[in-house]
Amino acid sequence: MADMPARIGQDGLVCSTGGSRADRPKRRRFTAAYKLEILSVYDRLADAGERGALLRREGLSHTHVQQWREAHDQGAFHALTDKPAGRPAAGKADAEAERLQRENERLAAELARTKAALEIMGKARERLELLSESTDSQTRPTK
Repeated sequence: MADMPARIGQDGLVCSTGGSRADRPKRRRFTAAYKLEILSVYDRLADAGERGALLRREGLSHTHVQQWREAHDQGAFHALTDKPAGRPAAGKADAEAERLQRENERLAAELARTKAALEIMGKARERLELLSESTDSQTRPTK
């Protein structure tokens, strides 16, 4: 461990927090308007050197332009649009399924309580019958 180089942060200090991925760059996201603007500027440039300069200035690669153009040419403009991050909002079907799930759980709990109550009542009935029989046998007149 002593021969391993220390990680140096931007402030010149050794990094001690932030985890193993803290020093990695975050993925950039491009808006649909930006993508379309870059495509139109890129297509207007005739010289390959000018196109390369545009890509360097914007910090893009040729692959970005290829993918954006391919999506645009296929008529998949929605592929260039901004997509909301995270899980999509629950629809009516999901809300109904959730409601039914909660109702199912409530009914299952109620059924379990009812079964337990019936079992207790059955046991109580058996005990009362045993008690009644033992009382009857003790009070019978002998001949």
